[in-house]
Amino acid sequence: MMHRFLITALSLVATAVGGVPNRCVAAPPNVPPNVPQNEHPNVLFIAVDDLNDWIGCMGGHPQSKTPNLDRLAESGVLFTNAHCPAPACNPSRTAIMTGISPHVSGLYDNGQKMRELLPEAELLPKYFSRHGYWSAGSGKLLHYFIDQQSWDQYFPPKETEDPFPRTLYPEKRPVSLPVGGPWQYRETDWGPLDVSDREFGGDYLVSQWVGEQLGKQHDQPFFLACGIYRPHEPWFVPKKYFDRFPLESIELPPGYREDDLEDLPPAGKRRGPNRYFEHILKHDQWKQALQGYLASISFADEMLGRVIDALQHGPHRDNTVVVLWSDHGWHLGEKQHWQKYTGWRACTRVPLMIRVPPGTPGLMAGTKANTVCDAPVNLLSLYPTLAQLAGLPPKASNDGPSLIPLLENAEAEWPHVSITHLNRPGNYGLSGRRWRLVQYDNGDQELYDTDADPYEWTNLAEDPQHAAHLDRLRALAPAEFAPYVAPSDAALAKLRWHPATESAVPASKPDGNPFSVVFTNRRDQPVKVFWMDRDGKPKSFGTLESGWRKPLQSRPGAVWLITDKAENPLGYFVVGDRTAHAVIDAEKP
Repeated sequence: MMHRFLITALSLVATAVGGVPNRCVAAPPNVPPNVPQNEHPNVLFIAVDDLNDWIGCMGGHPQSKTPNLDRLAESGVLFTNAHCPAPACNPSRTAIMTGISPHVSGLYDNGQKMRELLPEAELLPKYFSRHGYWSAGSGKLLHYFIDQQSWDQYFPPKETEDPFPRTLYPEKRPVSLPVGGPWQYRETDWGPLDVSDREFGGDYLVSQWVGEQLGKQHDQPFFLACGIYRPHEPWFVPKKYFDRFPLESIELPPGYREDDLEDLPPAGKRRGPNRYFEHILKHDQWKQALQGYLASISFADEMLGRVIDALQHGPHRDNTVVVLWSDHGWHLGEKQHWQKYTGWRACTRVPLMIRVPPGTPGLMAGTKANTVCDAPVNLLSLYPTLAQLAGLPPKASNDGPSLIPLLENAEAEWPHVSITHLNRPGNYGLSGRRWRLVQYDNGDQELYDTDADPYEWTNLAEDPQHAAHLDRLRALAPAEFAPYVAPSDAALAKLRWHPATESAVPASKPDGNPFSVVFTNRRDQPVKVFWMDRDGKPKSFGTLESGWRKPLQSRPGAVWLITDKAENPLGYFVVGDRTAHAVIDAEKP
């Protein structure tokens, strides 16, 4: 059996009656007298997208304004050393919702599809639903789909498989950052909108729907998930949130240092500088972007406040477990990097807050307010923790340990480390209480003492006096990694076909890193494939027989001409910023 790096430490014995376990548990001595047991506690499960530690209670940026995140943290346990399973939306959210680590599932990046790799996996809401709960959600919980089979109800309707309600965006874009080339993610843009929260929609509508559910009486205990999309790009939110952060007063990220790449190994230097940060600096948009991120965090915080207020003023305030997490952090210039996808602390460390009311089966005393825990934990632990809190039987496929010991006592012994898996097997960031290891599959490594160096400015991996720390941390990493499995052709985005009659075939303008494009010929005749060079001259890449598929290396901005066997042009494709499927469809009658 493949090695699992974390093993659930505790389990519960439960007898299922009518789908929900009934438990007879004597209250521990520290439980206040006359506290009723919440036999089937509700769960409010809140995700905030792309949120790093730039919140007040974590001190990531001195100008952040997050009163609602702060009050939620103060009401329970704040984990200040929590890390994501992966530094990208899809693998992180898949791991959280299935409880299965990326190195076990083989799902490492955004291009893969959850149900292709894990067709039988039971997601967290389905597990609760199977045990007698009403499972409902709204907003982004998975990577741009809902997985309707896993929910009893969803807003927008689960049948659409679109988790986003109406959201207002500018009619003409980009607004602030010009597109630098085909390599650029088009949503990297920001600016204030002169609209109300209601007019903006998006997370406002999510918070409204979730708040309405919290205000109702329900026939069953509920698992209610709330996916707040901001501060995910693009950073367009109502103007009042930008006004809270005057541009002239914006401070640069505390973790930024211009020479921060000098002591990195080659693999680290390749992960660090990317074209986004360079492009943002070129157009003098760094402070404007920071303003957009801070404003988007402030907007997300306001939406969270609406949800927390609805719980506080509704009928479920005393019997609802509240969990808040973010899928991964975000670089805003640290290590000369923008976005995510790295093993550094700026990207792996995330907010995690848990509040448990007294009388909850898995933790009868509940959590103590204003508790801070610095143990290295991973969001993989949410699945087994919530199951245990609700008194549900443990799930054997869960790869993370329950957090109950730390919820009970933040200073409890914690023998685990937290591992964040990068986009290919053997690349990871490993976090202990004090020391962090970043390991690359070519053998390059970085070592940081985060007590003395919280921004990871000084790589100690080559210092002989720290060799023992390296050895100890490497020994705690997985012994095996599931191989990376490429997504199927059907799962790939489909390139637009430009008929030859539409316009002259343009020259290629390749700009960005190489990746595969899959060409499929669905015509009943062979076709020829040509790459158009920078001068607009075709370079042959051979014949594609009828029914054949062929992956070819390409780059953003490349143009591929398709001709018939006599080299008469049929049409062409222009490659975008990611792996895609170029389908030469059958001739139309």
